[in-house]
Amino acid sequence: MMKFISEQSRSRQSHFAKSILAAGIIGFVSLPAQAQQRNPERDAYFGETHIHTGYSLDAWTFGNRGDPGDSYKYFKGQTIKHPLGYDIKIETPLDFAGVTDHSEYVGIVSLANDPSSPISKVPAAQQFILKGNTPEEQQRVYLAAVTLVGLPTPNQALMDPEIAHSVWQKAVDFAEKANEPGKFTAFCSYEWTSMPNSMNLHRNIFFKDCKHIPTAPYSALDSTDPTDLWKWMDSQRKAGNELLAISHNANLSDGRMYPTEVDLHGRPIDRAYAEDRMRNEPLIELKQTKGQSETHPLLSPNDEFASYEIFAFLLGDPEGRIPHIVGSYARQALKDGIALQDAKGFNPYKFGFGAASDSHSTATPYRHDNYFGTLGSLDGTVERRMAGLLLSGIDVRNITTAGLTGVWAEENTRESIFNAMKRKETFAVSGPHIKVRFFGGWNYAKDVTDEQKRLKIAPDWLKDQAWVTTAYDQGVPMGGDLQPMPAGAKPPSFVVWALKDPSSGNLDRIQVVKGWTKSGQSFERVFDVAWAGDREPDKYTGIVPPVGNTVNIGKGTYTNTIGAVELKTVWTDPEFDPSLHAFYYARVLEIPTPRWTTIQAAKLGIAPPDVVASTQQERAWSSPIWYTPSEDVRKTAKAGPTVDDLMKQGAVALGDSELKGLLVGKSPYLQNNVTGVKMRMVFGASDGADPAKPLTPIDPAYETSKFAANQAQTRFAYGGKGEMQPSALGDIAGSSYLGATKPYYINNGKLVTDMVGTAIQVSVYKLGDKYYGARSNEFGYANYEIIPPIRELNPLNNLR
Repeated sequence: MMKFISEQSRSRQSHFAKSILAAGIIGFVSLPAQAQQRNPERDAYFGETHIHTGYSLDAWTFGNRGDPGDSYKYFKGQTIKHPLGYDIKIETPLDFAGVTDHSEYVGIVSLANDPSSPISKVPAAQQFILKGNTPEEQQRVYLAAVTLVGLPTPNQALMDPEIAHSVWQKAVDFAEKANEPGKFTAFCSYEWTSMPNSMNLHRNIFFKDCKHIPTAPYSALDSTDPTDLWKWMDSQRKAGNELLAISHNANLSDGRMYPTEVDLHGRPIDRAYAEDRMRNEPLIELKQTKGQSETHPLLSPNDEFASYEIFAFLLGDPEGRIPHIVGSYARQALKDGIALQDAKGFNPYKFGFGAASDSHSTATPYRHDNYFGTLGSLDGTVERRMAGLLLSGIDVRNITTAGLTGVWAEENTRESIFNAMKRKETFAVSGPHIKVRFFGGWNYAKDVTDEQKRLKIAPDWLKDQAWVTTAYDQGVPMGGDLQPMPAGAKPPSFVVWALKDPSSGNLDRIQVVKGWTKSGQSFERVFDVAWAGDREPDKYTGIVPPVGNTVNIGKGTYTNTIGAVELKTVWTDPEFDPSLHAFYYARVLEIPTPRWTTIQAAKLGIAPPDVVASTQQERAWSSPIWYTPSEDVRKTAKAGPTVDDLMKQGAVALGDSELKGLLVGKSPYLQNNVTGVKMRMVFGASDGADPAKPLTPIDPAYETSKFAANQAQTRFAYGGKGEMQPSALGDIAGSSYLGATKPYYINNGKLVTDMVGTAIQVSVYKLGDKYYGARSNEFGYANYEIIPPIRELNPLNNLR
């Protein structure tokens, strides 16, 4: 096994030490895993909230024979053995961790392969017996295990409660032994592994302490429905056992992690659902080895950094299934949450951020220059990793390094860290120990001059060592809610601060991601608020140009000659509307560095694989801060008409024939009445659009289409990149420019298009001589209107 770029890493740490002393901020640097005094202003602690040992049925098939004790040794900085036998060691020890082995059929695969165990004689266990320790056999048993967990009815023959109880008790004992208050916190925790129909709905369950834990975990064998899990969690609290859940890998949920209409059983998403979910699940896992769940380029087409570590997959790789992205990403869920809050009065997605590993090797790599895989013996050698090694449909080159959850807590104890997670004063990092603080308030910018804003100079109070005290006193930290807007107050301001990891890349920039909602539509914008160097934002877009790139692809190295050690500023929202619900979170980016695939390709003397990016920018995300307008102020938003409003005025819903007559073979202009943005759409016609009256092809020798009777293609013929567009429209500007098309059909009075497999339906209503459209994902509002053709689009008219 190779150790990559260790000398370069040591050089980076030396450079950081010199830089941090020069910056005069040594007081913000704390060594991990060392006892510290209780700090009322809170310190940053980094921890692992999702890891598997040989106790998990799938990890055991990967050759993993480790136990939770080995994981805790690794997290504390001790050298342990990889499943293939070589030494592995963490780069920077952690402050806390919880081992989260699967609660379903725990220990079954191990016992099935033990001839002395009675389980090995059970017919249902024969599928888990390895007939040879080959990759093919390991994958066969892995698929059998995944299939077993995903079955709608548990296999009673493999559900020996004594096994589950004894393995759970061992895990608890390991956590108790590893826990060292003030130095290292070990939680009693496990994974509830629900995956109905291959949809990842997994949650990691954390207990505040280990004194009153149940005799066995509640597992997906008890129920695969999250609402049942929440009921069980509520019963645990009544018994004096405080706990929380962290959902993971929303990007693998097939759009079911964040529903907005109905739950798994078709019950409506309502206030009770929202309250149950937020009481039990304050955090979500934003990034892990199987990709990030922040956002997707098709959901955030104007976010230049949205394509980071995309992983589109469904567990078990079911035949003929395309993973849905709508309902699978956190930023969209945050936007849907405030839209639901505005339209219906409840928000099921008011969560904070964390990140983790999900490694099945007992240990996990957090750095690209020390990557040793995450699937035990299956990807434990550089040759197997770089070969791709398709595991149940997974190209392991797409797997990335582990993330970590950062918390701001008074001390390194179970109580303090758990409370930080509960109040969502947490942040996610992609691997490096980047520290980020984020506060929101109404008075932070009172001393900031226009010249300071222009020169990116922080106000005097932010330069003071007591700035954190001021930030807490005058506002709220990440995970909080802005206080009601005071009378006569100016727009809210946000304090953002980031400090680089001493053994990783310098910082490129800090961004603030804003989401807001109006009339059922939700919007987003990413603001560059602090950055390294003397770059100037684009005059028209406000986007800061790239920081540069020192990566040597051929050598798999980079230098820290660009970027910054520390960034901080006070930023005021320039587009604040006090009548609209909104959220804000900070995103910190490092300078470009080589991905592990590039580093290991260089060591092998081969080209880096082209199935993934050669470089990446490590990052950190703060939990959001929410703004909720008062009811009186909210009424000034002048919401658009709802479908109910139109129907009360005598509007008529169009049927299939009316819709076809209005749209098919036409190029209407649409206006978004919320934003005023105008778009032109082309609704192509099919030869078979109306079997009773076939269309005549423009060129008789050319078949224009072979779509079914009610199907054809549509495209955006006009839409600008800078125009504010609502969620789930995709890349309108890109589609306009490229001439890209999508299929559409008209059925049951609905115009239906899709967003990567998710149907988006539009109902059209006629009121007088006007036609209004209501999209199915805009909560009952009719926000679109067909308008007369535009002869000339001339932006200069606005200047006259």
